[in-house]
Amino acid sequence: MRFRLTPRETSFYDMFAASADNIVTGSKLLMELLGADTSARAEIAERMRAAEHAGDDATHAIFHQLNSSFITPFDREDIYNLASSLDDIMDFMEEAVDLVVLYNVEELPKGVEQQIEVLARAAELTAEAMPHLRTMENLTEYWIEVNRLENQADQIHRKLLAHLFNGKYDAIEVLKLKQIVDVLEEAADAFEHVANTVETIAVKES
Repeated sequence: MRFRLTPRETSFYDMFAASADNIVTGSKLLMELLGADTSARAEIAERMRAAEHAGDDATHAIFHQLNSSFITPFDREDIYNLASSLDDIMDFMEEAVDLVVLYNVEELPKGVEQQIEVLARAAELTAEAMPHLRTMENLTEYWIEVNRLENQADQIHRKLLAHLFNGKYDAIEVLKLKQIVDVLEEAADAFEHVANTVETIAVKES
């Protein structure tokens, strides 16, 4: 790691870790949604909404710290991009749960559970990686694995689309379900954006 002659604001590390931990909470709520009765989904959506608001608060705290700090642990643009991408993940997961409730979806198509399992694993890896930003060590496997998971998510998404368009569902149901699986795919893409930003930071700091 590059030797620094100036002190750095270290609270960013804790805030990034808190933001990633909140994403793990969101991924667990997605998993809970899979096994829930339709009558229980509204309550899960309410808890997801609360988690999303907590994520917004964490992001705003990072931006506030960024604007008030003279010295930052790494480039300001990278701090902004990392915080924004973490926030995007939570937004997409909350949107997916909200759509399931708003559209009164009776049964999610087979394959959605695989999408959510990928998101849950990516959330765990992201939460494990954030503390390593302090040293920039042991991060390579993280971004490699998240990129692999995103490729897996792409394949699952394409198979889900093929399933939705096989004639089993009526047109309105296809539109509803497609929007849900598309948002879950966007969450997987956002995890990759976080991993790519971490890789950029690590390269700059090496």
